[in-house]
Amino acid sequence: MTPFDLMRGTAPLLVSFPHVGTGIPDDIAARLTSAALARPDTDWHLPRLYDFVRDLGASTLVAHHSRYVIDLNRPPEDTNLYPGHDTTGLVPIDTFRKEPLYRDALPDAEEIAARRESYWRPYHAALDAELARIRSTHGVAVLWDAHSIASVLPRFFEGKLPDLNLGTVHGASCAPDLQAGIEAVLRAQRGYTWVANGRFTGGYITRRYGRPSDGVHALQLEMCQCTYMDESPPFEFRDDLAAGVRPILRKLLEAVLNWTAARRV
Repeated sequence: MTPFDLMRGTAPLLVSFPHVGTGIPDDIAARLTSAALARPDTDWHLPRLYDFVRDLGASTLVAHHSRYVIDLNRPPEDTNLYPGHDTTGLVPIDTFRKEPLYRDALPDAEEIAARRESYWRPYHAALDAELARIRSTHGVAVLWDAHSIASVLPRFFEGKLPDLNLGTVHGASCAPDLQAGIEAVLRAQRGYTWVANGRFTGGYITRRYGRPSDGVHALQLEMCQCTYMDESPPFEFRDDLAAGVRPILRKLLEAVLNWTAARRV
């Protein structure tokens, strides 16, 4: 299995899906618990929810492997992105509900390094190269890092998470007027709760690639899964729910492209 699928588009926008993969190599799967093999912490169905992005001309980068193999949105040195908060690591050892992933021995430093080389580095090399291509072609590039999560996870946050969680590293990863345009779309809709730079301010991908001074802007959107799917197994996609939130996602990305068009005039 290849680490990812990259589809190049014609617009100055790259949509990244780092946590949608479900692939687990056989040698790793043989060591995992039944809780791990259910892959509950997958960002289920996001490419299907964002099925309109190719019509907008966006490039897409879709991970193939489960975050339990390696987490593509963590730093390679495995530092905590949210000091003072519990979080899972570069190579997780438990689920979001603290269920153990491994039946016996945990991955050692050598295995972690091997996974980083086999899965993490190729994905990030592709991200870097595609953003450079877009920036060279259009003079500006925007990375939209797409995520979803269960709406209630006491390990990480109290109560229910807002439906739509925009992260820009407190404004450091994109231009202020780009963030303002996105927030205007969120403010105009009435069906969903939202927050900017709340519990999730942006993971490693947003922090690493958002370089506004270099013409590369990055935003993360963490969505509650209850907006488009069943949050309990078998984690079914819900067309009836998706029909409500998908038009908002489209408006958000159209706002991105309107902003890039104005920058290039």
